[in-house]
Amino acid sequence: MTDRLVMVVGLGNPGLTYEATRHNVGFWAVADLADRHGTSFSLNSRLKAEVATFTRPEAKYVLAKPTTFMNLSGQAVAALLRFYKVQPADLIVVHDEIDLDPSRLRLKFGGGDNGHNGLKSIRGQIGTGDFHRVRVGVGRGPGSQAAADWVLRKLRPKELDELRVDAAIAADAVEHLVAEGLESAQNRYNS
Repeated sequence: MTDRLVMVVGLGNPGLTYEATRHNVGFWAVADLADRHGTSFSLNSRLKAEVATFTRPEAKYVLAKPTTFMNLSGQAVAALLRFYKVQPADLIVVHDEIDLDPSRLRLKFGGGDNGHNGLKSIRGQIGTGDFHRVRVGVGRGPGSQAAADWVLRKLRPKELDELRVDAAIAADAVEHLVAEGLESAQNRYNS
């Protein structure tokens, strides 16, 4: 049994209105992890998140989907880190990334928020950007479409299917990161 605890937070917006949008790819990735390990999410209103756990030889995983809206994700993340006594270095955040084309994935540790309001909220609430990120490419909208309109637009069925595949690959990348480390995961999944 391992004593290592890692927290994987998928970013998204709660509710049916946002379920099939690019902004919720982080939710899909952590849901995929829960499904493949036979666990389910329970609402913890005090922590402002839905939470699931499972254990693998390399670590115990705490999966979370904040129930705050994206721009307030840091409230949930800060509460979760305090409650589970997880350090930011053991936090992995899975989120959409408009600066990466669809079907591209990048893992990194640290850095700024790059205009992503969920990351900005987390950095502001926990006081550091020193955590792992799994960035799932969603690309930019056509023409001069505002980024918010693009990531919150309902996906067509084909787009939804493709992005769900990307979310499953992001879930694979999370497990690789935890088991083998950042450099190995970057070598395998960064595209």
